[in-house]
Amino acid sequence: MPETEIRVLPLEINDLSAIKIKAADKLGIDVTDIKDIKILRRSLDARGKMPIYQLRVSVSTDAEFSPEPALLSELKNVENATRIIIIGAGPAGYFAALELITLGMKPIIIERGKDVQARRRDLRAIQQFGIVNPNSNYCFGEGGAGTYSDGKLYTRSHKRGSIEKTLRLLVEHGAPADILIDAHPHIGSNKLPIVVQNMRETILKHGGEVHFDSCVTDFVLKTTTSLKNQEIIGVIVNGEKEFFGAATIVATGHSARDIYALLHKKNILTEAKPFALGIRIEHPQPLIDSIQYNGKEKNDVLPAASYSLVCQVQERGVFSFCMCPGGLVVPSATSPGEIVVNGMSMSRRDSPFANSGTVVAVELEDIKKYLGIGYEVLGMRSEVSGKESNNDNLILKEHSTLIFQRHVEQNMFNAGDGSQKAPAQR
Repeated sequence: MPETEIRVLPLEINDLSAIKIKAADKLGIDVTDIKDIKILRRSLDARGKMPIYQLRVSVSTDAEFSPEPALLSELKNVENATRIIIIGAGPAGYFAALELITLGMKPIIIERGKDVQARRRDLRAIQQFGIVNPNSNYCFGEGGAGTYSDGKLYTRSHKRGSIEKTLRLLVEHGAPADILIDAHPHIGSNKLPIVVQNMRETILKHGGEVHFDSCVTDFVLKTTTSLKNQEIIGVIVNGEKEFFGAATIVATGHSARDIYALLHKKNILTEAKPFALGIRIEHPQPLIDSIQYNGKEKNDVLPAASYSLVCQVQERGVFSFCMCPGGLVVPSATSPGEIVVNGMSMSRRDSPFANSGTVVAVELEDIKKYLGIGYEVLGMRSEVSGKESNNDNLILKEHSTLIFQRHVEQNMFNAGDGSQKAPAQR
């Protein structure tokens, strides 16, 4: 099947006849010879005077394209298979579970928060009343932060697994098929809850388990004689219930500080890595549209415009992150007395505002003063013991980044008015 690249006007993007004519012209064939055409890739180029869509298409002159078999049809029941524990029901946890089922293993998912529907009440409590439930918020609960980071699915990590497989699984669970072809695919926070719920139903249908309101409070370790080492053979949930498995996948995200403290206490090796920190900037969406579309007013066939910023300031990278055209800024704290914000968009991206994180790289040497600081220095209670502690095991030398993170979020709260309204300036 020949492939070719064509350019079409925004008004033609849904006109299959116009697309066929341009593909035929590019390939030097008669348009009547085209039996079927499939769009493989779609991107909007707004660099010229007129925004234009760039399409990569596959053309068939023999017959119509056959649909690919569903990935879910290949899954088998794993109810009695080898058990693998997954801590966290966010994107990493759910996709790990689907991959385990594909490999013939039974996932046991342990999630501290609530299911995606029950979780909505706690989000409302944050938005309207500034009440933060430490176990159910914009980060914790079914779907994790991914559900309310609106499903932006763009990555440069093309060598870490099949991106196409991931997108197809999302579509088979209810995401729009457009994400298979868009250069910057997006689902939307209004559509993601049903996608997440469908993923859970797939896991349960094939013999996996999902346990909500279940916080891992300890690991069950076993010393292996041959390796003279310890391995995790299970977890203790809510201080009482035990789950055992052949392996444990920690998919908790960056905000589960109690899990990192527990890993440290159990002498389980983890490694800090550089990260980025910044602020969220909000603009009127028509302003971004006008800039990106060269002064032209956005119409119904053009999406809300986005942007990407990257530069060097004093030999340090500064860049935009999680740009949300037609989006909202949402409070994403995981503990009372802290403030951190995130951005999200609905599928239509029809908010009158755009927002983007603008962040700077933070290297480990930048936060040396936090090395050796225990929880108690920041007025934190030990999530491991539930008591104030001077125990050296809780002095997270490897995780000074977590102390720094919490310190910043506490400072943001103290700079505000005592609610979850983030301090802001023009």
